[in-house]
Amino acid sequence: MTKYGNDDKKEKNRKLSADEQLRLQQFEALAQNMQEKGYRRTDLTVSIIKANIFSVILLIPTAVIGFGLFALNNRGLNVSAGFPLWFFPIFLVLIVVHELIHGLTWAVFTEHHWKDIAFGIMMQYLTPYCSCRVPLARGPYIIGALMPMLVLGILPMAYGILQGSLWVLVIGIIMTDAAAGDILIVKNILTYRSDAADVVYMDHPTQAGGVIFEK
Repeated sequence: MTKYGNDDKKEKNRKLSADEQLRLQQFEALAQNMQEKGYRRTDLTVSIIKANIFSVILLIPTAVIGFGLFALNNRGLNVSAGFPLWFFPIFLVLIVVHELIHGLTWAVFTEHHWKDIAFGIMMQYLTPYCSCRVPLARGPYIIGALMPMLVLGILPMAYGILQGSLWVLVIGIIMTDAAAGDILIVKNILTYRSDAADVVYMDHPTQAGGVIFEK
């Protein structure tokens, strides 16, 4: 039987900011209300530590595929241009953009749009995150979770391969790997089987991943 939910007590009991505490209180009040109405709660949250371990594993096939296709399309790997000065500044900016893309995508599917989106950072892990405050359907939740990987990872990889731009390819590989946690979250959603007639998907306000309410 597949085990779901973040079981890392240190992560779950980390010190929260005032905004996080308020969002968590609002979320738990909503969860309590849902359970009183007969919904069963299942956490599909993901441990940041496990996500980081998975990112190391994911980097290998991503790099092999990316560099392999680049070499085939461009007759080898040309590194004569040297290391570009823009690489690290762009990488830091894209970490923030990654979370903004989550928010912008989910906001499209919510009633109050941008007002339904919140951002935060897990200071202990130096990990920024985006959270949707309201329920989402399965499809929109998955689209919002994977959109940063597509926009910042897959598309730059394809551009770098087709245009022979090695460092754009490298950015694409890194940003694809940065979506490791998102991939685990979507994996949990896709592998979770429910025969309930009514299923609601909620993003967890302080942890990576979501919570399903079903009856």
